[in-house]
Amino acid sequence: MIVYTLLIITLLFAGLCIWVLRKYANGKITYSYPSYLLAIAMAIFIYLFGTWVFLSVYLKYIFILTFAIKLVYQLVYKSNDEQGKRSFITTGVMHTVTLLFISLTILYFTGTLRKPYSKINLALPFRHGNYFVFQGGKGLPTNLFHYNIRGTILAMDIVKLNKYGNRANSIFSKKLTDYEIFNDTLYSPCDGIIAKTQNNNPDNIPPNHKRGPTNTNQVLINGGDFYVFMAHLKFGSVFVHEGQTVFTGQPLGLAGNSGFSLEPHLHIQAQVNTHKNIPWYKENPLQIEFNGKFYSLFDEIKAK
Repeated sequence: MIVYTLLIITLLFAGLCIWVLRKYANGKITYSYPSYLLAIAMAIFIYLFGTWVFLSVYLKYIFILTFAIKLVYQLVYKSNDEQGKRSFITTGVMHTVTLLFISLTILYFTGTLRKPYSKINLALPFRHGNYFVFQGGKGLPTNLFHYNIRGTILAMDIVKLNKYGNRANSIFSKKLTDYEIFNDTLYSPCDGIIAKTQNNNPDNIPPNHKRGPTNTNQVLINGGDFYVFMAHLKFGSVFVHEGQTVFTGQPLGLAGNSGFSLEPHLHIQAQVNTHKNIPWYKENPLQIEFNGKFYSLFDEIKAK
C-alpha cells in the first residue's frame, strides 16, 4: 500500500538524518563538515517533502526540533574532538547527494514551470478547521501527480486535518467517514454562474478509484474572465444547478470521493476564460491564491 510505503520512507529518512549527524558529524568542523551538510540538507528535505500527514503533521515539528537540538549538541560538544569517525561514503559522493537535496529544497519554493502563469485570488472554499494541501505547487516536484495532466498543472488537492494532525482516523481507512474532509461543506470561492454540475456518481471506497472527469461529481463556475473547477464531490450532494448565479461563500456541495480519487479530498483548479469556442480545461491554468496567499505541497491552511 502506497500510504504505508511513503510513511515508512519518511520515518526512515528522518531517522537517517539524526543517525548521520550522531555517527559521522563529529570531530573538527574542517574534517566533518560534509557530514554536517548532508544531515542538514536531508533534514530540511524530509521536513518539507515528508508524508507526515499519514500519521500526524505535528511529527514534522517534533522531528525538526529534535534534529536542531542534536545539531547544537554536536557543534558544541563534538566539534572540538581531534578526529571524528570517517563516513562510509566518500566526500565527493556526500557533496553530490547534499547538492541533490539542496536542489529539491529550492525547487519546493520555485517549482519548474517554464513560464510564469497569471494568478487568481479566491476565497477559501471552507469555513472552519485546518486544511492541508495534499498536492499543489508550481510544477515539479511539488505537483507531481497533476503535472502531466492537461490543464491541471497548477491544480490543488486539499484534505482536512483532525485534532491529531491526521487527515483520517487511522493511517489508512476504507471507511469514508473516517476521513475528516468527507461530508464537509464546500463554499463558492468566487462570484459567477454555474456552467456545469454533476451529482450522480457514487463515491469510491478507498483504495479503489474510477478515472474522471466523466464520472466525477463536480461544480464548474464561470467567473467571467476565469473558470473555477471543483471536483470529487459526494454523491447527491451538489446544491446548485447549471445556469444559477452564485456568490462568494454560498454553499455548493459536500466533499466526497467520486471520480479519479483514492481517498476523499477536494480538487480545485482555475483556468483563464478567453471566451473562445474551446473547452474550459484547454485554457491556460491560473495560479490559485486563497485570500492573497499561495499554498504549496504539504502547506497547512487555517480556515476561521
